[in-house]
This record gives sequence, structure tokens and C-alpha cells, in this order.
Amino acid sequence: MKVLIIWRLLTVGGVNAGWRNRAIYFKQHGIETEFLYTTDHGGLHIMQDVAPVYLTKDEKSIINLIKKNGYDAIIVVDTGAAFKWIKKAKFKGPVIVEARTPELIKLQPHLKNFRGIQLVSIIVPSHYQKRLVSILTEDIPIQVIYNGVDTSFFRPLAIEEIDYSTPPLPTTNKKIIGWIGRVDKRKNWPMLLEVAKTIKSERDDVEIWLIGGAHSVQREEFAAAWQEEQLTDIIKWFPVIPYQQMPHVYSKIRQSGGCTLATTKTESFGNTFIESMICGVPVVASHFMPISEIVVHEKTGLLFQGHNVQEAVEQLYQILDNRNLYQQMSEAAIQHVQQKFAIHVVADQYVDFLKKLIDNDNETDREVNSP
Repeated sequence: MKVLIIWRLLTVGGVNAGWRNRAIYFKQHGIETEFLYTTDHGGLHIMQDVAPVYLTKDEKSIINLIKKNGYDAIIVVDTGAAFKWIKKAKFKGPVIVEARTPELIKLQPHLKNFRGIQLVSIIVPSHYQKRLVSILTEDIPIQVIYNGVDTSFFRPLAIEEIDYSTPPLPTTNKKIIGWIGRVDKRKNWPMLLEVAKTIKSERDDVEIWLIGGAHSVQREEFAAAWQEEQLTDIIKWFPVIPYQQMPHVYSKIRQSGGCTLATTKTESFGNTFIESMICGVPVVASHFMPISEIVVHEKTGLLFQGHNVQEAVEQLYQILDNRNLYQQMSEAAIQHVQQKFAIHVVADQYVDFLKKLIDNDNETDREVNSP
């Protein structure tokens, strides 16, 4: 079986991290995955070692690709223009939509113009996203399949396994708070600066690692504020860290007794939460869905209300300063992800779904073509 994933953005982020994990697992089950992107935002290093990647905006090239490569199914991720390409290529196989954008106004254009294609289902990564999508669609089955994490790759590394030859490198006797993702409005970097200012005014044994943001639209705006607020000493910014190094980053945070912080305003899932927890690193984040579907408050991390800076800081201190609580949360986080978000748990649902889909499609073809 061969499937094509179409997404307009080749980014460093949760969608591609999730699909990287799926592609590796799919291959073990006889499913070949290929990826088509129209715009590169620095994410090629995530995908290129696991599956073929096509990067083009040229409509003729895309149509020819769909015609020639013999795909059994096509999965479209938040790319409304893909339906036009699929129609022009006269692709008659099943089409699945993955709805990942967590904002209604931005999601709406990607859930239109289905007429003329065999749209069989919409896949979403959380129950929160299912409710969002149901507002915009009718009569199309919506299925929740969580993102998964490769627990053989992301895991708590022993100190002798951690790569200390590459950045980021810890500062002696400082606990690390990791903030991982794009520097944009949705990820809410202004709140991160407010948290950093509060911590800097109260203690000197903490540093914050900002991982990512090299290709973010607001990177220059962030950099200006970061410098103007004189936070370059407490926030260490690493715009590009290879995905393959991330288990080492999380393990450095864990070895310091630190945690991860998310100030995001909205998510459809949040891969960094499960990556952090499977590496034994507790999470501090805002209490809203789908984060509350992933992080168990007071068990695998702590959830603050709204975007309350003071409450977030208090929860960070609670984790950083209570070694017994930290150890309990670390162990509980690992177990929670192993049971609910390990790739073999969630990707099995996708594999079963695809195999039944293709079997049904083949059976339909046989019935249509029989004399």
C-alpha cells in the first residue's frame, strides 16, 4: 500500500513530527508513505531520512506526481488547494482529510470544495479538534486518532548516553525550563517573556531554553523584545536544533531537575507535551483542551488557569523545588505516555483504518468492473 500526504507547510513542528513517527511505523506494516509539500519552512531534516519528500508549487508537476506514482490513498492536511490537484489528476481512490489547524477562521478554507473526490473521513488529533471541525462540516465521519511518539527514540537517557558535545549545554547548578516551538502569537511568546522577567527578579538558579523559531514570522519581533527587556541572560535561544537531538535536549532538562513550559493559546494536539513526558520531564501549561487531554494535572504536570503569569511561575517553582514531587511526576509521565500515546498504540488505529479503507475500495472496484 502506498499513501501520499499533502501538506502545504514543511515546518519544524508537531504535524511533521507526528507524521515522521507514523511513517516509520507504517513501513513496518507494509505501508509506504510519501510527502508532498509546497513551501519549505526548515522542516526537511525531520522528514528526509524516513520517506520520500517532494517539494514543489508547480501544479503540473503535482498533478503528474499523483497520476504516475500509483497511490492507494491520499491524505490532505489543511491544504484546500489539494482538492483541485486531486480532481485534475483524476484520482479515483479514497481521500482523507486531516484537520490540524486549531483556529476556526484559518481552518475553514481547508474544509471546502470536496465535490468530485471520494472523501471518506476527516481525521483529527484530539476530541477538542473534533468539536471544532464538527462546526464546519456535515455528514462526513470525523475520527479521533491521537499523535504518537516513538518511545524507542524519545526516552529518558542515562547521563552517560546524553550528548554533551552539542548545544544546548546546561549551565552548572541551574535548573532548566524548556520552551519549545515557533515564536508566534499562537504560541504566546510575550507570556514567556513575562514569566522570565518574574523569575529573574526572584532567583538566579534558573535558565530558560527556547528551542526553535528560526523560520517563525515573528522571530525579529521576539528578538527585539527579548533584548530590550534584558532577558538574554535568563532566556537562551536556540533557533535550530536538529530533531534527532531532541531526546538529548529533554534529557538535559531532566538531569537539571527542570521541566517544560507551554504558554500557547490554542492547540489541536501538542507533540512537545508527549515528547517531554516520555523523556520523564513534567509539563507546566495552560488548562484548556486539548492540553488537558494530554497532561494529567498534578500527576504528569501542572496546569494553570488562562494565561496567569504568577500562577504559572508558582507552578514552575513547585516542580523545580520539590524533588519528591518531581520524581513522582517524572515516573507517572513516562507511564502515561507509554500507555496512551506510544506510537504502536495510536498508529495501530491508523493502520487498521487505512487497511480497511483500501480493502473496501478494492472490493468496490471489483464489483464495478465485474461482468
